[in-house]
Amino acid sequence: MSARFTAAALMALTLALGACVSPSPDTEQAEAGPGTAPKSRYAVEHDFAPLRPITPEEVVDATPRAEPILAAGNMSPYVIGGITYEVMKDYRGYREQGIASWYGAKFTGHETSNGELYDVYQASAAHKSLPIPCFARVTNLENGNSIVVRVNDRGPFHSERLIDLSYAAAVKLGYMEKGTARVEVEVIDVAGVEDRRDASYGKYRYLQLGAFGSETTAKTLLAELQNLLSAPVFISPVDAGGTMLYRVRVGPVDDKQHLLALQQRLQDSGYEAGQPLP
Repeated sequence: MSARFTAAALMALTLALGACVSPSPDTEQAEAGPGTAPKSRYAVEHDFAPLRPITPEEVVDATPRAEPILAAGNMSPYVIGGITYEVMKDYRGYREQGIASWYGAKFTGHETSNGELYDVYQASAAHKSLPIPCFARVTNLENGNSIVVRVNDRGPFHSERLIDLSYAAAVKLGYMEKGTARVEVEVIDVAGVEDRRDASYGKYRYLQLGAFGSETTAKTLLAELQNLLSAPVFISPVDAGGTMLYRVRVGPVDDKQHLLALQQRLQDSGYEAGQPLP
């Protein structure tokens, strides 16, 4: 889904992970209203369903459209938990069966791998190797239900799982309460999609390492990165719908090679590589 730090490696791993979903709400976070992001997801041990449940009839399929594939969210190769993953160059015709999980309110309002904000009520998904964004039809092989989702996040980083779906998509497929289901994932071929992953690096000058509700958490990460990197590291606060988020960013950098070198340095040190920003 969903950038994510506590201390060093744990923060980095959680950033890209799709959630390990618990079907029932976490009691310590149950007071958070629907669509409200907790001050920090990193203090939340278990994921949970939103307070406002929905029915399968309320879930709207994602609409496939020709969105360009940019550098954001498509760093390749990348390393999570000591395992190297590669984002597909040729993804047309992709079809695979495996286990789907889902992620929920723990991630609401936090950034996905391409910098968008996660919404539990939208039909979205996280995948380890499909390019971001793309569209796929996911079919529950246990009951025949299907949904079209938009892939905009990385994960799930569990060897036995193929894809992480949003809470809404899991409701539509009928496995939200169960937690997981065996599914088939088939990429939808959309005409006119421009693959600008390499070319788009030229306009990016910053890396974002996280967006936190806690300024203290942001400052902790800032201090760690300042000791690690020679490039400038700073905090950029933003008002996200009445909630202050403190974004930790690195840069500016001079060129693509410098950007990639910074990402590699972060990965080698146990951090998420960061999202390129203009």
